[in-house]
Amino acid sequence: PGGGAAAPLPEEDCMKLNPSFVGIALSSLLAIDLWASKRLGVCAGEGSAWGSARPLMKVIEVSGHGIPWLLGTCYGLCQSDSSAAREVLLNLLFALLLDLVMVAVVKGLVKRPRPTHNKMDMFVTISVDKYSFPSGHATRAALVCRFILRHLVLAVPLRVLVVLWALIVSISRVMLGRHNMTDVLFGLLLGYALYGVVEHCWLSPATAPALFALW
Repeated sequence: PGGGAAAPLPEEDCMKLNPSFVGIALSSLLAIDLWASKRLGVCAGEGSAWGSARPLMKVIEVSGHGIPWLLGTCYGLCQSDSSAAREVLLNLLFALLLDLVMVAVVKGLVKRPRPTHNKMDMFVTISVDKYSFPSGHATRAALVCRFILRHLVLAVPLRVLVVLWALIVSISRVMLGRHNMTDVLFGLLLGYALYGVVEHCWLSPATAPALFALW
């Protein structure tokens, strides 16, 4: 009959008409992330608010790049005459390679583009570096920071400097416009977690004798 009550909407239609709270929250967080990251990109170009500091930020960028760390570690391995030092350096090399692989895999899966205000003038890039999530510099900074603090005997001022270096490298990624804030935050968490993997898989003459025979 014409006066009957309307049939209820199917459940899936109700879901489409009423987006979930989680979906709205994630969309809002993403919008805030993009907005804040653009506002903090004060060194993204020469004409930016802090454009004069861009050369310094790019030096900091190189200090956190994988190539200098890999070359320096390999050089140290070749020059070292101490078995204890070689063990630490070999595990640092393992950590750096693990970092490169994990960051490349996550970037390839997520495929988040770089911020629109970024200038693609980065120091030595590969194919996955066109993607933004996560920040490889932040991941490496957190990983190397934990590694150095754990395995090198340093005075307190030097330990503070190592932590400050990791923070400055991470912050510079947003200031240069290379990454959004969430890229950097996830990168720091990933690097912190990767150090745990390195410790768990620690390479030593007892666990990897063939590898140590090469050095």
